[in-house]
Parts: sequence; C-alpha cells; structure tokens
Amino acid sequence: MNNVDYDLYSVADILGNDGPFAESKPGFRERAEQQQLATAIEQCIAEQNILVAEAGTGVGKTFAYLVPAVTCGKRVIVSTGTRHLQDQLFHTDLPVVRQALRRTPKVALLKGRANYLCQHRLMKALQNPALREKKYTRQLDTIRNWSEQTQTGDISEVLDVPESSPVWSYVTSSDDFCRDHEPEDLPGCFVSKARKRAMDANIVVVNHHLFCADLALKEGSFGEILPDAEVIVIDEAHQLPETAALFFGKRLSSRQLFDLARDSQAEYLSEAPDVSEIRDRAATLEKAARDFRLCLGLEQQREAWAKVSELPGVVPALENLQESLELLYEPLDVASSRGKGIESCKRRCLAQLEVLEEYANNRDEQYVHWFETYRTGFSLNLTPQNVAKPFASALSQLSCSWIFTSATLAVNNSFEHFEAQLGIEETNELQVDSPFDYKKNAMLYLPANMPEPQAPMFDEAVLAVAEHVVNASQGRCFVLFTSYRALENAATVMRANCRYPVLVQGQMPKRELVEAFQSLGNAVLLGTNSFWEGVDVRGEALSVVIIDKLPFASPGDPVLQARIQGLQQNGINAFMDFQLPKAVLALKQGVGRLIRDVDDRGVLVICDPRLQTKAYGNTFLNSLPSMRMVQRPESVEKFFAV
Repeated sequence: MNNVDYDLYSVADILGNDGPFAESKPGFRERAEQQQLATAIEQCIAEQNILVAEAGTGVGKTFAYLVPAVTCGKRVIVSTGTRHLQDQLFHTDLPVVRQALRRTPKVALLKGRANYLCQHRLMKALQNPALREKKYTRQLDTIRNWSEQTQTGDISEVLDVPESSPVWSYVTSSDDFCRDHEPEDLPGCFVSKARKRAMDANIVVVNHHLFCADLALKEGSFGEILPDAEVIVIDEAHQLPETAALFFGKRLSSRQLFDLARDSQAEYLSEAPDVSEIRDRAATLEKAARDFRLCLGLEQQREAWAKVSELPGVVPALENLQESLELLYEPLDVASSRGKGIESCKRRCLAQLEVLEEYANNRDEQYVHWFETYRTGFSLNLTPQNVAKPFASALSQLSCSWIFTSATLAVNNSFEHFEAQLGIEETNELQVDSPFDYKKNAMLYLPANMPEPQAPMFDEAVLAVAEHVVNASQGRCFVLFTSYRALENAATVMRANCRYPVLVQGQMPKRELVEAFQSLGNAVLLGTNSFWEGVDVRGEALSVVIIDKLPFASPGDPVLQARIQGLQQNGINAFMDFQLPKAVLALKQGVGRLIRDVDDRGVLVICDPRLQTKAYGNTFLNSLPSMRMVQRPESVEKFFAV
C-alpha cells in the first residue's frame, strides 16, 4: 500500500493486514475486535453520539481510538488515567499512528500546574533557608541547570530528583501562587506555553485529574481545554467516577494551611515588612492547625466527621482554626495592593475560609463530610454523594462526541452501573472480548475447602495455597491482597520460607519493583490495590496471579458508608447495585494482569470461597474471561508440567 491515500480507506482497513500498521509496525497483527471497536468509534464521531465501549485485554483499544482521532479532522481531547499513561500516549503511541498514517495533526501534551516548573518560585526557593540542607541544595542545583535547557518545563524530564522530593512543592507552578500572572511574566511561563500549545493543537492529551478540574469549573463556563472540543475520548474510563468526585467536591488540608502561613510570612518580608500582623497571625494559624490535628487523636484514621464532632475539644479547635484564618485575612486584605504575592495569599485565605465555613456548618446532605488524619497532618473533605447530576449537566453543555472506553466497564455483560455513576443516558454500547485464547492458555484455580474470609485461619490457608502454587510455577507470581495487614503478614512468612525472590510493595518505587520482577524471571511480588491495575508484565516472568479475597470496598470507609445509606433511603439495594458492581470491576482489573500477550500462559488463583458459596459468585464468574476452572492442586502442577 505504498503511496496510498488512506483517506479512501475505512479505519477497519487501516488496521487490517494490508494496512499501514502492518507495513510499518513489526509484529502487528490484524485483530477483528480492534477493527470492530475502531469502526464504532469512527461512527460515534461522525454522528456526534456517546459510545460506552469495553475492550478486553489485548484488543488494542489505544490504536482503535487514535486512528479515528487522527483521521477525523476534528479537535480531539484524549484523557487517560495517569500521567504515566499520558506520557506513553503522547511520546510513544501517537507518533506511531501519525507516522503510519503519514498525517501530521498538531498534538499537545497538557498536565496540571504542579507538573511544570515555575521560574519565579525556583528563584525564591534558591534563597529559602528551609532548603539549606545539602541534599536539597544539590537537588535545587540540578533543577536550576535543567531549567536553563528545558523547552517544556515538564518536571518528568528531571530523572535525578525523586518525584517524592519535597523540593518540588517549592518550585512547581501553584494554582494558589500563579493564578494571576503579570503580563511580563507570561513569555517565560511554562504553564502558559503548554496551554497555548494545547489551544493550537488538533489533538490534546490530558489526564483525568486535569480533565475533571476543567469540567468542574462551574458558574456556566468551563476551563481552558474543553470549550472547543469536538471529540472527547475517555480512556481508562472506569477511573473517572472516583476522580470526578474529587473535583466536584471540596477539600481543605493542613498542607494548604501551612503553605499559606509560610507564603504569607515570606511575602510579608518582601512586600509589606511594616505590616507585622501578617507575620504574627500566620504563626498563629500554624499553631491552630497543629492544635486541631492533635485534637483528632494520635492514630491515623479516615472517618465521617460525625464520629468526632461530638468529642470534647474538637469543635472549639475547629472554631479556633476558622478564627485564625479570619484574623490572617484582615492584614492580608489591607496590604493586598502592595504586590502580587500578598494578593495571592489574600485570595487563598478567603478560599480556605469558605471551605472551612461550609465544612463547619455540616448541613448540605448532598455532600459527605469526612476527614483523614496522617502522621502530622489532616484533610477535611466534602465529597458529593454521587457525581451523576453535575457530570450529566456538564456533559449536556458540551456538544461533542464522547467515547468512554476501558478493559473493565461491564458487570455481568451490562454497563448499567458505570452509566448510572455518571448520569449517562441514550448511549451506544459495545463490548468487545479479548482476542486472547483464555480457554487454551489460562486456568482458573478455586482451591477447595477454603475457610470463609472472616475466619481466623483464612490468611494461613491463603499462604498454604500460595506456597504450593508458587512451587509449581517456580516463582513467576503476583500475590494480590485486599488489605495492607494481609500483605504485611504474608511478606513476613514468605520472606522466611519462600525459595524464590520475594518483592514487596513499598520496598522500592512501583516502576522499579516491576522492572526487578521482570529481570529476575522467577520472583514473587506481593502487592495491594496499586498493583491490581496499570501493571503490564508480558511473557513467562508472570505466569500466576493469586488473589486472596473478592475486592469489596472496606465497609468502614466514610464515603462508602454515606453512599450506602443514601441508596438505602431511596429504596435501592446498595449491595447489589453499588458494592457488588464495584467489586466485580476491581476483580476484573486484577485478573487482567495475568494474560498480556497472545502467547502468554498462566493460572489465576482466587482463594475466596464466596465465588462458589454465595449466589452473587456467578456475577463475578460471568464477568471474567471464559477459562477452564479447577479445584485440585494437581491440575495446577499439570498445567506447568506441559
């Protein structure tokens, strides 16, 4: 097909054995499932409809939506779940599609402010006495040297400063600090440059956090990336409801309060040294925030506000925090004309006061009032009971095509749960199964005679199953847990007894842990929720996935509790219509780690006997790829003996 005009070909032809990908991409294979998905997306774009599409592992959904995105000639926004996936889309997948199709639409990568260097804040950080420690000065020097060369200011380019370094919070763009630019600041501002590239692009790649932040800007207008969109593709769409809840809600954290106090003191020195009330009242705010944290108890917890609001001292401490913010606002308001820094602190102080007042009133039943405490900090959260109404309202205001896609959207072959969470109506639906041969290459092992998950001996029984299976597979295994407690217990036992290398979540960054697992070739990796999705290990290095329990969300979670109560009050079966579907989708994500390529073989082990003893077990089983089911350990041994 050299020198062929691909405008004459359908997306199915383009993704076929005689198309440009087969010609230019080594190892490319025509997949009917991918062609079916791409055709449905092409039609959705042409007819300006809504499409909800599940694409099983191996379908190749990325190319299935990027090909129509590149060929449609419209302005497309692609949103995905994480910054890592965002970088992969932009730096790897889009260039392959553009090269294969010989098309050069303008493309742009846009992230949230905190991903970009702020030159002005970097200059301040270099003078900050809080960063005089040697390791911080080295990191600042690295960032300063990079800042003189970078074209984008995207901090992912800096490999020598860990993502977790506190230095980043001092040098990256901050919505609080950088919202109001002076005109002379704009030419050197990396955020402004990135947004301008996005405004000029045909295809913009964002992540769900940025997309939802833009979507959630209310008062009848949207942010900067959505108004001109003609096509919106939501990849990893199963993550969208939870992310949307963050942005349609409100939050105030101790870090925000401490940052405000710290910045107010810094701006006092540079812009209003005669207004000493700023310095003094900022210090008072810091003390009030620390006192409030202490009154919530020493342990780390995540609870409904009602659980502590009646305890002695809690409400007075909250009122003291509120009063401290009000007192700081007064001198900031008086001095706000002195400079941009004081003005920014004043605006932040007012915004934090509004959230705190709304939280303290605790009257809006549409929001869940809950708090979380950390070792030295806290957050106060107002989370909507559900996001269906605000999301549906925002969706109706944007006249464009919507494509929601993921490997895990359907429960028992139905999209009802996903669509209800977002208030999506009048959709086209498509469920495309994985092209991988699960019946031939995979086995589901449900160990017989397992105790119930709440039984005292359950964890011990799981470890006994894991030991037998790991020996049969010679390592090469993920063991996925639903709790940190079970993970830590298993780590202690398996490190002492397992004959294969044992890697445990938390001992090194996630990416390094996965790389170590692959390079070892016979390791056992123990993980919790962050390893249930977004991990791609192909080949023999991963041949077993063991799951301890069905991943029902913790009933003690305050947001979950409130949603369950709200559903029950409306006569809805919260377990069947909410808790069960969420657990099914989570299990599908975990199962998806096993078979990642056409030649992969493996055993899925689920230790939870409720799959067979409870009526709802069939809902889980019907939602998984069809594979041979066994209950005897000898069957696993035979599988690996072949």
